Amino acid sequence: MDALEAIITRRSTRNYRPDPVEKEKIDRILEAGRQAPSGGNNQTGHFFVIRNRDVLDRLIRMTETAFARMEITENTYASMKHSIAASRKGGYVFCYNAPVLIVAANRKDYGNNIADCACALENMMIAANALDLGSCWINQLKWLNEEPEIVEYLRDLGMKEDERVYGAVIIGYPATDSGLPNRNLMALKGNEVTWID
Repeated sequence: MDALEAIITRRSTRNYRPDPVEKEKIDRILEAGRQAPSGGNNQTGHFFVIRNRDVLDRLIRMTETAFARMEITENTYASMKHSIAASRKGGYVFCYNAPVLIVAANRKDYGNNIADCACALENMMIAANALDLGSCWINQLKWLNEEPEIVEYLRDLGMKEDERVYGAVIIGYPATDSGLPNRNLMALKGNEVTWID
């Protein structure tokens, strides 16, 4: 699969097999993320590869508790509304039970923190597709990046005092008959292009 095909055929996977992902594949995905561009080539990203089921389960419980306490207003982002409503209902699993969660943190006072993490995570999702793995961008820990209990737990896991989460990605084998990700092309309904010749 060439680079353009890996980009164009990447789709979000939200249903995973419990099978572990080989460390060699995760290493290649991380390398793709770490090679992403960063503002001024600062390379201040900090990536946490979470495969430990106890850690994942604790983060699932903590995010559900945090979202269940939030209020929904008319200006609440649609996906966040879903997270809040699902958390209040109970049984909310923000990471779709994927076997791997890669959390991207960066310095909170660095002006390019979100952009640098986004570039790295996109590279990781493209690499995952090229390696026949499913992936999906995960916002929930970014939305909760000032939630004291979650920040403290992530510090226990190695996040530095001056860092916050700016995105995450889940990785795993899709729960499809073939075990491969959905690669069907989708019709574009936005992302307008204006040419100025």
